Amino acid sequence: MDTLRYLLKLSRPRFWLYLAGPVVVGVAFAADTVTDLFTLEALALFAYFLLPANVLLYGVNDVFDADVDAANPKKDAKEVRYQGDSTVVAAVALSALLGLATFAVTPAVAWPWLVGFFVLGVEYSAPPLRFKTTPFLDSLSNGLYILPGAAAYAAVSGTNPPIAAVVGGWLWTMGMHTFSAIPDIEPDRAAGIETTATYLGETRTYWYCALVWLLAALAFGTLDLRLGALMVAYPIAVFAITRSGVDVERAYWWYPALNTVVGMVLTLGGLWEVVYG
Repeated sequence: MDTLRYLLKLSRPRFWLYLAGPVVVGVAFAADTVTDLFTLEALALFAYFLLPANVLLYGVNDVFDADVDAANPKKDAKEVRYQGDSTVVAAVALSALLGLATFAVTPAVAWPWLVGFFVLGVEYSAPPLRFKTTPFLDSLSNGLYILPGAAAYAAVSGTNPPIAAVVGGWLWTMGMHTFSAIPDIEPDRAAGIETTATYLGETRTYWYCALVWLLAALAFGTLDLRLGALMVAYPIAVFAITRSGVDVERAYWWYPALNTVVGMVLTLGGLWEVVYG
């Protein structure tokens, strides 16, 4: 039970919907009928990206960040530190094998999106590429978080998602990643890790996040002005945080709630079209 609790905490339950949520949104907008919402492809992708994919993503991260995490106070409060436990390696390997099984239950049109997720998800933290240690590539590579949604859309609809949606979602993830790196600026600098946030510094990182989120809103607005208006919530939130002086380590933990609300509104919009469109 201790091992299971450890693995559960390693998977970052607060962030489960960062991967599974895009699957729900992708399915909602791809579906033509209510039956489409519950296809084998949709259910299998949701199940995988809810838990196993998070074990894979964060397990690889923790294994290759063990030295850096030793000096990160965030690990004490909300997360766990990898202690060389072989169980973690086994869980990551099993999650990778389950990931391969997603190719067996999805059509070929979804495969490039799945490949993109696994390549970026592993190489974000693992050598030789280790994107997370290169300013701006760390931010750009976090488009991996919307790839499950793109794969789900492709699997259910049989076609690729609109390019504007992919661009908007990619920019959204770039902002989310870089904002979440602000609390890690000092620990990363102490460990010699270079990121977008350490390169820009706290103030300019806020502006960077606001900019990419504004661009995300513009991209979504080309699809539907209501989508663009919804995504404006993110740059507004940055402005509110900087003006209020709220500590970023506290604000960092508000974003899962904001993402859940925005994802819920997006999903309900897609479902409305399925039922009443």
